[in-house]
Amino acid sequence: MIIGVPKEIKEQENRVGLLPYTAQSLTRKGHTVLVQKNAGVGSGYPDENYVQAGAKIVEKAEDVFAQAEMIVKVKEPLKAEWGLLRKGQILFTYLHLAASKELTEALIKSGVTGVAYETIQVGNKLPLLEPMSEIAGRMSVVMGAYFLAKHNGGNGVLLGGVPGVLPGKVVVLGGGTSGVNAARMAVGLCADVTILEVDGERMRFLDLTMPNANTLHSNEAHLHELMPTTDLLIGAVLVPGAKAPKLITREMLKKMRPGSVLVDIAIDQGGCVETSRATTHLDPVYVEEGVTHYCVANMPAAYARTSTQALTNITSRYVELLADLGLEGACKKVPALTGGINTRDGKVTYAAVAEAHGLKFEPPF
Repeated sequence: MIIGVPKEIKEQENRVGLLPYTAQSLTRKGHTVLVQKNAGVGSGYPDENYVQAGAKIVEKAEDVFAQAEMIVKVKEPLKAEWGLLRKGQILFTYLHLAASKELTEALIKSGVTGVAYETIQVGNKLPLLEPMSEIAGRMSVVMGAYFLAKHNGGNGVLLGGVPGVLPGKVVVLGGGTSGVNAARMAVGLCADVTILEVDGERMRFLDLTMPNANTLHSNEAHLHELMPTTDLLIGAVLVPGAKAPKLITREMLKKMRPGSVLVDIAIDQGGCVETSRATTHLDPVYVEEGVTHYCVANMPAAYARTSTQALTNITSRYVELLADLGLEGACKKVPALTGGINTRDGKVTYAAVAEAHGLKFEPPF
């Protein structure tokens, strides 16, 4: 198979979809790996590393897309790339289609087989999403603490407090992978941490493993009670493959003190806060109702080398499976891969995406 790795064009996106060691493994098996010039530089992997691994460096993205039978990326294709996709080609990347009907329709029109990292589910886990959720969760507290500083527009609260001064209050909405990692970082800073969750068993697990954090059943009444004293609110809600539910309303947000900070990790799935809208690393925050909103849709790109390594540690196995066996063969060997197929031959093949946009769902096979 011919595998193509284009350079990411999303603003400040420095991750790369494939590392040299995977390229080497693929080429040794007889596959061809095409890497766009400087695709890995932002993550610390120059073209020379790929050449030494047996890959070929290609100047233009158009040539990568034209020749490759499978495109391996990190982020969803942008408009400039939509016209380069074609029927029979596999696109393996994060897609987050439930958050964008326009992108969904573009993939349908192209006929490409869109396989999304974030909807491959093994048991109750999303193994290709978890590494980025871990990084985004840990980042959320770092960014939140930074923007709480008075000179950054915050309320001037140090999350850990000092002797004689109470710590800042952090509320984490959701006890999944990103929520747990956010809570761990906040606890590590000695903040007052509360995790809101709806699953009783998950709360028991959090209570046993994170004794320095509080757990609270997630409902509207509890959110209204917490908002006036919350310094940092972290939205870490996930419904696999579907649009994130809007759990925080504008009215709730109005109860927060001026200079408080909201970090919406769920923004790449539409966000879990009514006032959230996607931002970039170059312009990461805006203020609504006196609350600083940090809603960067590709948070892990800020730490591109760590993120790329964490992501490709997991995705490489699936890339090799698809290259060795093709789509149907790979799905037979690893049935969970079927859940990653969001579009195929002009059809929506993931139920949650079809429901989000009012489109017809058809199974991939």
